[in-house]
Amino acid sequence: MIKKILYGLLFVLIVIQFVRPERNVGDDTTTLEFEKQYVSSAEMVSVLKESCYDCHSNNTRYPWYSNIQPIGWWLQDHIKHGKGHLNFSEFLTYPEKKAKHKFEEIEEMVGDDEMPLPSYLIVHRNAKLTPEQKQGIVAWAGSLKK
Repeated sequence: MIKKILYGLLFVLIVIQFVRPERNVGDDTTTLEFEKQYVSSAEMVSVLKESCYDCHSNNTRYPWYSNIQPIGWWLQDHIKHGKGHLNFSEFLTYPEKKAKHKFEEIEEMVGDDEMPLPSYLIVHRNAKLTPEQKQGIVAWAGSLKK
């Protein structure tokens, strides 16, 4: 009986490998335009790319394990929710009031250690913000929320 259950689970795991989520890979020019308008230092651009853009832009760098289901589905769900809250690739389309509110949210979420998500940092250790990077993002976002 246990053997049949294990064979059944193995079969399901194999079959779900063929059901892949849509990839979040798009044109990076809109993010570059955001950077030109709102980001004044190359260091801040680097921090945003490393710690934020995978979930908050239209261009995700996918790790190898994203090809394994259900991990790929879980990652895609994170990206969908992240872009739903803030999308740097579409930031320039936000009305001024919404854009200022998003900067306020960035300041708050990073300042309260809510971003990057702890679950994201488990496998993306290089996305962890140093105290200086965190302070830089908080100051940057705070200056733009006004």
